[in-house]
Amino acid sequence: MRQAFPIATAGQRVGLLGGSFDPAHEGHVRLTEEALKRFGLDRVWWLVTPGNPLKAHGPAPLDERIAYAREIMDDPRVTVTGIEAALKTRKTVDTITALQARYPEVRFTWLMGSDNLVQLPHWDRWREIAARVPIGVLARPGSRLKARTSKAARIMAADRLPDSHARLLGSTPPPAWAMIDMPLSNASSTAIRAARKAEVMGAKRQGA
Repeated sequence: MRQAFPIATAGQRVGLLGGSFDPAHEGHVRLTEEALKRFGLDRVWWLVTPGNPLKAHGPAPLDERIAYAREIMDDPRVTVTGIEAALKTRKTVDTITALQARYPEVRFTWLMGSDNLVQLPHWDRWREIAARVPIGVLARPGSRLKARTSKAARIMAADRLPDSHARLLGSTPPPAWAMIDMPLSNASSTAIRAARKAEVMGAKRQGA
């Protein structure tokens, strides 16, 4: 499947949510809806990655993950795309750099769950990411406190927007970041894959 590049207009505030989406689930949907509402964004693009360089095992085929994500994310403001495959980028910093070159007048904001803020110092050139785009962090189960006291949060403390100004994030020049609480969801792609595998195994045993 050829990956088309989304259309964006000058000045548009676009949130970028990257991940393997293997599979996409209700937690991704809720995070996206909260980001649109709470960070002052016009659009969100889901960047379905060809493969995560931090994960040892590859995900399901890209086209399958994109098709399923489009089924569950039913919002005209959200575009599900696999353009990292077309850009030939695997690392977040390279993807952001390529998108900014292609869309120089679009205001991009990188979105992540609070668990990823804890892991951010392990990302390649993570400080360059923070220098290139604002970062919107949404609290997820089990990582709120860790995120607030994480290495990245401490280093970027001076750049954090007050909660009352989080809605300005999409229009704020970097470095800038905000972290907001959101209704929690315990849904995870790992749990969903495990449940699917258990269903398949159960069906095989019944048919034996």
